[in-house]
Amino acid sequence: MRRSKKMRYSCDLPPSLLKGTLLGSRIPMASLIQTLTVAEYLNFRHAANRLGVSQSSVSTRIKMLEDELGILLFERRHRGVRLTDAGRLFVAEIAAGIEHLDHAIKTAGVIANGTVGRLGIGLHSSIAAGFLADLRCLYREAYPDIEQSVVEGLSSETTSQVREGKLDIAFIMGAVDAPDCHSRRLWNETFVIALPVQHRLAVLDSILWSDLAPGAFLVRQGGAGPQLRDHIVRRLSEREKTPHLRRCDVGRDTLMHMVAAGEGIALTTEAASHVPFPGVVFRQIADETERAKFSAVWSPHNRSQALKNLLDLAAEMSCST
Repeated sequence: MRRSKKMRYSCDLPPSLLKGTLLGSRIPMASLIQTLTVAEYLNFRHAANRLGVSQSSVSTRIKMLEDELGILLFERRHRGVRLTDAGRLFVAEIAAGIEHLDHAIKTAGVIANGTVGRLGIGLHSSIAAGFLADLRCLYREAYPDIEQSVVEGLSSETTSQVREGKLDIAFIMGAVDAPDCHSRRLWNETFVIALPVQHRLAVLDSILWSDLAPGAFLVRQGGAGPQLRDHIVRRLSEREKTPHLRRCDVGRDTLMHMVAAGEGIALTTEAASHVPFPGVVFRQIADETERAKFSAVWSPHNRSQALKNLLDLAAEMSCST
């Protein structure tokens, strides 16, 4: 019988599986492996040599299998054997089944090793540039078969999804309020202000918080909006200024287009400033003494190797920066 890929798969299974059984306790896996090998070589002696067992052992197992099934699988001849019609069908189906089992074992193995699978990532900062963009790029290069499924939302929402196992990790800005989760500070970014190009402050090299006080601040309701809003309120309150806030239920791009249209100004972080927006300029705030702090949050119950690989890479990047 011509050797096939399916037949070769029959010898790739871990030895521990040969101790298992199929169809309850009736048919040992070893009997099926030996049947496939005999079907490949059409000779008990050659099959026994291939398997590293005695010829009598192979012959006995095949006979016991035929008795159990009530089917004659092989016609015995002086110089070998020939598959019966029933045996040919049985062998084809068993070969396909073992190939599927072999594939399942290998697939489970690579997923457990963190080289294949899916990683759910929650975020509310820019992924166009900066630490997070570099992290995702390097991770994709190292683990190209891991699908990075990105979800954007409020830090409370993405952290909740981490707790529920819907996300593997969340990257959030500001303080981490998740005592039941692990967290790690990874990187910092400078606060910057987004201004329309025609704004009176756009031509200045140095801008102060007091210069910004009269303007209307556009603040997103989603993403990092709440953290940025709190920062604006705190800074202007320190200067005894009343902030003018306009909450907008829009995405980052739409917010920047609103800035370009002159509807207001927006506080953001350094990573976002690397994305050019027509009609918008980004300026640092000279008297801003803090930097935006970003952390990773993940569940202590998550044993994903893909997650561990991402955390290890993030830790290396954090140390280098």
